[in-house]
Amino acid sequence: MADTENAPLTERVEAVWDQKRTRGDESPAAGTSSGPFGISGSDRTMFAAIAAVALAIGIVNAFSGAQDAAWRGDSYDIGRRLFWEMSSIAVILMLLPIPVLAVRRMRRTPGLAARAGLGAITLLGFSALHITGMVWVRKFALWLAGGAYDFRFSLATVLYEFRKDAVTVVLIAATIWLLESRRELKTAAVAPAAPPAPQRSSSSDLIWLRDGTSRIRVAPRDILWVASAGNYIEYSLADGTQHLIRGTLAAAENELARFAIVRVHRTKLANLDRVRGVDLKASGDFELAFDNGQTLGGSRRYRPAVASLGSRTAAAGIANPDPTAVHKQS
Repeated sequence: MADTENAPLTERVEAVWDQKRTRGDESPAAGTSSGPFGISGSDRTMFAAIAAVALAIGIVNAFSGAQDAAWRGDSYDIGRRLFWEMSSIAVILMLLPIPVLAVRRMRRTPGLAARAGLGAITLLGFSALHITGMVWVRKFALWLAGGAYDFRFSLATVLYEFRKDAVTVVLIAATIWLLESRRELKTAAVAPAAPPAPQRSSSSDLIWLRDGTSRIRVAPRDILWVASAGNYIEYSLADGTQHLIRGTLAAAENELARFAIVRVHRTKLANLDRVRGVDLKASGDFELAFDNGQTLGGSRRYRPAVASLGSRTAAAGIANPDPTAVHKQS
């Protein structure tokens, strides 16, 4: 970061929950706050950390350079070397938003060639601004002190500074890239795995589902079963319609249990109020027969869930085509 040593010092489908979310309730995306250039509070923390590391490196470089000079028989002159380092670091810190925004743009840009092009443009622009800013900061500071600064502009000097800038930009960009990756992983880890299960409407016997852009009011009585489908759950209704809702079966189970819709399989919930018969298999598994003629298989692990179906169907007055089905033993 120091200057040349010999410079003279002269939407898919989802459940419905909160439909009146205010803008202030939404979490801002990284780098999109109201700060300058879209810099957020976490970015300022990152800048402070990079600044602290840069200052530490600059101080160590200054003392090391002064000690090396003393061993060669030159003047120790720690003040001059600290001035070189701090003036360079000050300009680098002012230019930090450039690599931050460039890295974020690169992460959103597909293709290695496009990313390499953005990186090259960023490096050239950063180095040009750093060299120019560093020279003028030193000229101005020394002019105020009654001195002068000669950069000795030449291709060799520019290449010397560019080489150092390239290393600096790569290190800063790599740090920002890692921090951005960590931020995304942390956000994914703390975010809920799926939106909340469908909420009831103001009426206690109805729930709302969103199918695409439409909201559908469903009576729990009309649900035959609910099945897991990857990151979605599928609601199968008595009239043959189906609705694919983003969510988890566990969340749906908690929401629908009060409607006698219970788990009968690792991936299935069944509406016991619509069951008219149960066929218990020798293996311990069972098959539910619904009042519209459809059937659904259940596993022996959840066999206790259907143990009360005999009294339930009798109380409801539902005819059972197989009167012994409910009480059949394995």
